[in-house]
Amino acid sequence: MVLLRPCKLSKNQKQFTMKVHSYAFGILAMLALSLTFLSCDDDDNMVDEPTIVEFAQENANFSTLVDAVVAADLVDVLNDRSANFTLFAPTNAAFDAFLAANNFTSLSDIPQSLLRDVLLYHVFGSVETSDKLQTQYYNTAAEFDTDEPLSLFVNTDGGVTINGGVSVTAADEEVANGVIHTVNAVIVPASVVTFATANPDFSILVAALTRSDLTTDFVDILTGEGPFTVFAPTNAAFEALLASNNEWNSLDDIPVETLDAVLRYHVIAGANVRAGDIVSGADVATFQGATFSIDLSGSTPVINAGSNTANIVATDVQGANGVVHAIDAVILP
Repeated sequence: MVLLRPCKLSKNQKQFTMKVHSYAFGILAMLALSLTFLSCDDDDNMVDEPTIVEFAQENANFSTLVDAVVAADLVDVLNDRSANFTLFAPTNAAFDAFLAANNFTSLSDIPQSLLRDVLLYHVFGSVETSDKLQTQYYNTAAEFDTDEPLSLFVNTDGGVTINGGVSVTAADEEVANGVIHTVNAVIVPASVVTFATANPDFSILVAALTRSDLTTDFVDILTGEGPFTVFAPTNAAFEALLASNNEWNSLDDIPVETLDAVLRYHVIAGANVRAGDIVSGADVATFQGATFSIDLSGSTPVINAGSNTANIVATDVQGANGVVHAIDAVILP
């Protein structure tokens, strides 16, 4: 058996080994030091970035917004560096127009609770840069009188517009706690009518609701105090309805009594019925007078109406005076 034993290093070998170890240690020390400096630089950059409030304070065009945030007691909320927000920031001119349109002489004329909700209606609880925004409904940080997050509709076709009338004029100002998009108007919490008019997929519904010979003024009613629950047929739903009758080539061909009754059948007056409030199989009393029920047993809620059925394809679009659910068929009493 051959026994292995450690060999002895010569004097030159020892010196060479010590030099190698010393060189390697030096490289590791420099690498660790450089990483420390990089980490500190990153932390300093995060600390140096302004928050939403600080950025607005540094921008003269947002001075009224700053005053509004202070008056609404939202400074601490929007100054939180641990938060992640998207803010649609109205300019001074936007606030001036808002005050004039609502007969306010100054911000102090607006009740604090109302001002707070209006401002929170401009805030998402997530960072949505312009490349992430999509044409869809988003929940805001506002609840108004509903105790539910108010929705707004973003349309990204040909720029970014909000609720059909407010435009983003400058985007993607990144700050320490989110991103800021400048808007040209104060975004007013939407009614159920606003949601219909803002979304191109409800254009036929809007045309139906505003037909001049109807006996019911749906726009006037549905912009009222509410609350209302609206089951809103999409354009495809109305196209299928027209195709179902050879005598109906357009909405104008539907008898006024029929159209009026059908539209009223899609509205629940006096209740803000969200998806979680629906009881499967229970009768739902409509503004038209007849009832329908909703079956929750499948993967998609199904409305069982008097003469047909419809799938609920989108739920809980929450407005200030009610909630909207999109459906894929026009339901008939």
